[in-house]
Amino acid sequence: MLVSITAVAAITDDLARVPLFSTLSDRQRKKLAKLFHERTVPAGTTLVTEGTMSGVGFFVVADGEARVTVGGAEVGRLGPGDHFGELALINEAERSATVTAETQLRCLEIAFWDFRTFAHDNPDVMWGLLQHVVELLSAANART
Repeated sequence: MLVSITAVAAITDDLARVPLFSTLSDRQRKKLAKLFHERTVPAGTTLVTEGTMSGVGFFVVADGEARVTVGGAEVGRLGPGDHFGELALINEAERSATVTAETQLRCLEIAFWDFRTFAHDNPDVMWGLLQHVVELLSAANART
């Protein structure tokens, strides 16, 4: 699927707000933007469900707000610049949380195989992802 130049420019701008991609050059972000697909989902839509193998994507919230739950309890909120699905990218296991759109949500999605290829070619992204996963594990350990 070809992405228009206008869409690539908008997605590139959205990716610039994501801390994981903040160290990338404009050229790298533009290359990455070509791999993402934009989705708009209505409020109340569940994008990923805890315990399922559904989907193989990594998501970036471009506009709107989403709720993150684990075991039915809210554990966080996501807004523009936030992302989710990174653990499934790494271990290809069941989703560890449910993410539901609280408002209409415009999000960017990339298939794990496309992200993996990009991350292997851009070690700074891989390092940022590793740091983020360590932060998630530290937060989970602190809650238990």
